[in-house]
Amino acid sequence: MRKRSKYRPKGVRLDVMTWVINGMRPVTDATDEILTLRIKNHMAMETLRKGGGTKADMDVVIAAFNMTEALARLRIGSELADKIRAGQDALYALAKRGANLGRFIFTGPELQAVNLVMEIHDAQLDVCTIAELEKAVEIVKQELRHKRMRVVEVKEA
Repeated sequence: MRKRSKYRPKGVRLDVMTWVINGMRPVTDATDEILTLRIKNHMAMETLRKGGGTKADMDVVIAAFNMTEALARLRIGSELADKIRAGQDALYALAKRGANLGRFIFTGPELQAVNLVMEIHDAQLDVCTIAELEKAVEIVKQELRHKRMRVVEVKEA
């Protein structure tokens, strides 16, 4: 009987020193990418704040909040874990309500909590390194792969 899985060799890094040195550099050195990311995050937040947000805007903000939680697990802003959780709960409540109503509109306390988490996310990006950001991305991917994230369920009418 023939083996079903195919052999897939691991990738090889050709320049290990450059990879290690780049991992120790702060994220703020990659100004173009980080600036684009921040603009994308804040544009989605502004659209949601004004009440014209779409599912795509919610996905952008949810991704930013997932990264915020992952960076807090890596001890970057871990002292603010309760505020991060409160902001995620507020965003989850907004997502559930918006999925059922068809539009996303914040309440006052939800907006305050979400704004605070977005400020924490910006501060984390200011102090983390590229290697820490890559680890946080892997944490988020692993949480998604193992289905440990909350799912917004839409009620049928």
